[in-house]
Amino acid sequence: MRGIPEVFDEVERGRADVGVVPIENSSEGVVNHTLDGLIDSELLICGEASLEIHHNLLSRAGELADVKRVFSHPQALAQCRGWLNRNLPDAEVVEMTSTSAAAEQAALDPSTAAIASELAGQLYRVPALRERIEDYANNVTRFLAIGRRAAGRTGRDKTSILFSIRDEVGTLHRILEPFASARLSLTKIESRPTRRRPWEYVFFVDFEGHRDDPVTQGVLAAVRERCLFLKVLGSYPVMA
Repeated sequence: MRGIPEVFDEVERGRADVGVVPIENSSEGVVNHTLDGLIDSELLICGEASLEIHHNLLSRAGELADVKRVFSHPQALAQCRGWLNRNLPDAEVVEMTSTSAAAEQAALDPSTAAIASELAGQLYRVPALRERIEDYANNVTRFLAIGRRAAGRTGRDKTSILFSIRDEVGTLHRILEPFASARLSLTKIESRPTRRRPWEYVFFVDFEGHRDDPVTQGVLAAVRERCLFLKVLGSYPVMA
């Protein structure tokens, strides 16, 4: 699909069984479009995967000096910011909804380039002018699989939730206290504005355990009593 919202929409409408969306990158952090989708959607997280991401500069231009504009998704542009500043300082940078849309654009005009994958270059028949231009060699993105069916217990699972809290001193500490008491390890915590009222936030938390585990059920019940709103986004196997 051309963007993350479209992936959510395809699965919600039943035109796809499962969608795959990026949630965070090792160098650029969280992907906010995915967080926003999880807030609004009733889909469940049913899996995860982490992949090394390599970016190529795709273009029909003969030389770097011939490239006048560079297209890509904001995350890919950010992951190659240093390379662009060193090698194409005068090129116009244009944000696109996806790296594949950028590759499609680069196929139309030899004075343009796209930051995208090797596969995108093959699909749109745009050669790689430069390979592996990401600023950090260990560039890893974590992806989530989203669908309508919950994943069963495997004995080595992770649960993702989101919640909102009152703007009071110590509230977040009280919300997280049940996890510590039950010795459930938190693997991620992230905040995001709700966009409903100024300075109102929701928190995203990943922790070890499955929502059907008795211990986890007790913790979620305690958290629900202490927050304004709690949504379980899904339980799924921990990636190997």
